[in-house]
Amino acid sequence: MIDYLLSYSSVLDHVLIYTLLAMSQAVVLRAGTFSIGSAAYAAVGAYTAAILTVNYAWPAPLAIASGMLLAGVLSLLMAFPLSRLRGVFQALATLALVQVMVTVAQNWDSVTNGVLGISGIPKVATTGWLLLIVAVCIVLTWRMGKFGLGRAMDVIRADETVAVSLGIRVAWHQRLAMTLSGLLAGLAGALHACNSYAINPDEFGFHMLVTALASAVLGGATSIWGPLVGAGVLTTLPEFVRFFADYRGVVQGALLMLIIIYLPHGIADTLRAWRHDRRIQREIAACEGAKA
Repeated sequence: MIDYLLSYSSVLDHVLIYTLLAMSQAVVLRAGTFSIGSAAYAAVGAYTAAILTVNYAWPAPLAIASGMLLAGVLSLLMAFPLSRLRGVFQALATLALVQVMVTVAQNWDSVTNGVLGISGIPKVATTGWLLLIVAVCIVLTWRMGKFGLGRAMDVIRADETVAVSLGIRVAWHQRLAMTLSGLLAGLAGALHACNSYAINPDEFGFHMLVTALASAVLGGATSIWGPLVGAGVLTTLPEFVRFFADYRGVVQGALLMLIIIYLPHGIADTLRAWRHDRRIQREIAACEGAKA
């Protein structure tokens, strides 16, 4: 049994790292911001951690923290101009940021080693550490949602005009959401670098961007378990359709389309709404039974 679990430890690590990326997307979606720059911030975190550990022999925890903070600073700087944009314009601006980061990583040979990437990164982000870090991030996100910050973001997502009338500082909350998103994505990128021995620019392009966004939407952007569910489905799905080797992309795409069509609010959010409706129905039935 232990050997079986160890054989799939790399898949679990991948799920946990993409859970953090999905959480970074869920934070901005909750605040009504359509920023899709998580891959760019992940690249900053990954390359920072890789360069500091390989070239300067920094301790891995300090390098990971540095990558996370540098990505957070970049996301904070980007938040000021991005908070003035809306909808598709935010998406295009952050998509451009991803492309800029990939291009820099590919061409800044003296620092990033160009298209060859960086190898020889010590693997310190083990499955146990990843589980602990993801659990802490989930708890912190849950606590945030229980206080005024999460509720203010929910109001902004529903209607910015109502949020302004209630005295909520829309721009401030959206900038905070973008900064938190950058911190989470930078952490995910740094952990990815310290988990996979080597990184290259192609890892932080369109594929990572789409997977992170799809994980947040598929799992449910407003549920605490949504990013974990979405990342788990998208990461493990290819493992279950291996027997359709020649048509894996078709099967994977078809399953995703069915889930999105029939569960438009995401898997976790739909299940939560279903449980809520069932509880209300039981309470109504109990009240009617008591009256009878």
